[in-house]
Amino acid sequence: MGEDHVFLRACRRESTEYTPVWLMRQAGRYMEEYRDIRRKVGFLDLCKSPDLAAEVTLLPVRKLGVDAAIIFGDILLPLEGMGIGLEFAEGGKPLIRNPIKGKRDIEQLRPIEPEEHVPFLLKAIEIVRRELEARIPLIGFSGAPFTLASYLIEGGHSRDYGKTKRFMLESPPLWRLLMEKLTEVTIRYLKAQVQGGAQVLQLFDSWVGCLSPWDYEAYVLPHSRRVIHEVGMQVPLIHFSVGTGGFLHLIKEAGGDVIGIDWRTDLGETWERLGYNVGIQGNLDPSVLLASRAVIEAHVRKILQSAGNRPGHIFNLGHGVLPQTPVENAIFLVETVHRLSKR
Repeated sequence: MGEDHVFLRACRRESTEYTPVWLMRQAGRYMEEYRDIRRKVGFLDLCKSPDLAAEVTLLPVRKLGVDAAIIFGDILLPLEGMGIGLEFAEGGKPLIRNPIKGKRDIEQLRPIEPEEHVPFLLKAIEIVRRELEARIPLIGFSGAPFTLASYLIEGGHSRDYGKTKRFMLESPPLWRLLMEKLTEVTIRYLKAQVQGGAQVLQLFDSWVGCLSPWDYEAYVLPHSRRVIHEVGMQVPLIHFSVGTGGFLHLIKEAGGDVIGIDWRTDLGETWERLGYNVGIQGNLDPSVLLASRAVIEAHVRKILQSAGNRPGHIFNLGHGVLPQTPVENAIFLVETVHRLSKR
């Protein structure tokens, strides 16, 4: 495969014979095989079992025919090495047992040593690379510093991220200290995945859309930019966020070879606004996969037409596959993207 795979060429905005496609959360609860494994193994235990994590990573490769695998894991895995108590409740919702409340909590956060703290992830990467036999590339990933900070401060998921924003706005020095520590952890975590064999990286800033453009620029952008600057020179990097249509120009300023967008913006207009010197990933509404094949094909056509056959488009959902998605619809989506985008 080398550097000539269609997915890697799209990351570099080179011409391809068709539009490559993969799906965020492409290994998940919508797959019967995954559900069978989860009946026997807890989520965190699954992440920490290299053989099982590799098996789950490869499920959608074999079943869907996607153009990239993404290592199975969770964006919160590096936090345990920092001294954070992490668990996943029923339904997979993360819970932080010792959330950040003040200066002392931040000062006690430790830097991670990936070989010591996430050896299971690195071993899973090694297994997947061997099993793939260079057929398609493997994506490594991490949460971005802001998204990690939001979990640490909120103690888990949040509807409004009020605690996080209050902390950020009222305690800028402490916020900066927290973000610097998380930035260093993210850099180490991503570099270790590249050294282990990941050929592409995705930085998930899933919850940064809760901020205003001004606050993103002041409190987040410098830290994301440092992560991308330090790790993005090694392999292509996809910078993904949700709900950031109003400041995607700032997301681009932070960096990334490819900007991932959600379904709330028109892909063609967004790409034109960002400039064609960056690739773009997206952006089918995940709910479309709950509809009929005719509806799925119509939406695929619209997105491909919006992309205009320009080099640098990677087809994906605007967020992760929904658990109730019929697996046959995901298979049909991949086939349809390949069929309709053939040059």
